[in-house]
Amino acid sequence: MSVDDAEQEHTVRTAGQKMRGSGPRVLVAGASIAGPALAHWLRRRGAEVTVVERAPGLRPGGQAVDARGVAKEVIGRMGLDAAVRAACTDTAGAHTVDADGQVLETFRAEDDGGDGFIADIEILRGDLSQVLYDDTRDGVEYIFGDRIAELAQDSDGADVVFAGGNRRRFDLVVGADGLHSELRAMVFGPHERFLRHLGQVLAFYSVPNEFGLDRWLLEYQDQESGRSALLRPIQDATRAMAMFYAASADFDVDHRDVAAQKRLLRERMAGLGWLTPDILAHLDDTPDFYLDQVAQVVMDRWSSGRVGLLGDAAFSSSPMSGQGTGLALVGAYLLAGELAAAGWDPDAGFARYEARMRSFVEANQEIGRLNARSRDVPGPDTEPLPDFAGEWFTELVGRAINGVELPDYAEVPDCAAPAGSPILPPAES
Repeated sequence: MSVDDAEQEHTVRTAGQKMRGSGPRVLVAGASIAGPALAHWLRRRGAEVTVVERAPGLRPGGQAVDARGVAKEVIGRMGLDAAVRAACTDTAGAHTVDADGQVLETFRAEDDGGDGFIADIEILRGDLSQVLYDDTRDGVEYIFGDRIAELAQDSDGADVVFAGGNRRRFDLVVGADGLHSELRAMVFGPHERFLRHLGQVLAFYSVPNEFGLDRWLLEYQDQESGRSALLRPIQDATRAMAMFYAASADFDVDHRDVAAQKRLLRERMAGLGWLTPDILAHLDDTPDFYLDQVAQVVMDRWSSGRVGLLGDAAFSSSPMSGQGTGLALVGAYLLAGELAAAGWDPDAGFARYEARMRSFVEANQEIGRLNARSRDVPGPDTEPLPDFAGEWFTELVGRAINGVELPDYAEVPDCAAPAGSPILPPAES
């Protein structure tokens, strides 16, 4: 851990300890998006919140994430609309192009009321994480560079042993630690039981903007191989975000072995046209490389006793859905609200949260599976794709964007509502 990281950890530990009161004690694992969003709402409902993150600090960069429909409503209720929009990538739209760079199709950010292929709220994952952290850091205890090593729960609470040696007791524990959730594996079982690989590998990393990118995302798809290369603008106009998709029936690379991941990406992208060689030339110099399988998490239940799951840890819809962030934000609002409305009884609170979220999650996971199938390489045994122009698909997209009710939770405390940001009426489902 660097000196700066150590100072950050000490600062957030101290700030959190100074504000501790008498509300239920909730431990949240993960400080990306779902975790800090949940911390916001738990604190407003009166809980004492600790967030533990195994990384030494907030992780910058990452792929662009979107907020559509009801997720934008949640951002508004948080009082963070202005802060989020100020950090957005300001993407005007997207062009699909051929190998020579000629535009084949155009999508604009204002299409479908800002809820289309390119949403009007597009922000790098790391930038959204920073907004959420800045919003909660003075009232939430953040512990960086640590993780849950052991957990034992009983009818009254959960005893947690941290990898750093600290032992503490909490009333509730929530895993918001992503696709490869350690807490999920610890409490619910091995990853293989819940991960559903969608037959694709995704990689992204930042590169110098030597491509003349100006507010427009560019995507090249090779129909014969099912591979894609993308470049998208970010706030720093001197750089751009590169992304690659490739078909992969299996995935056997350790998600923490970066060198092996880079070798895999070079192998899978060999011979791909357009700007691919120029993008790959920056692979060894990029500060923020990421590669993983495109996968979903499918579970019968998102809770066990006093432990619950949120975001990708519970119900990853995969990047193919474009709604992972929306699910995390909406889920955080509903989880905190239902726990508080149930008097912090985990059985009732978790059950009501799952009942409200389940259909919304399933619609988004179906979108993710359909989009993954649309990238499959056609073959003699390939099942034909459904008619995406049909009314059924329009209805599915509507459920995936707005298909969940947001109660106003008027009966529960809202002890930290931002000034001038009253709770709004429920959104239409």
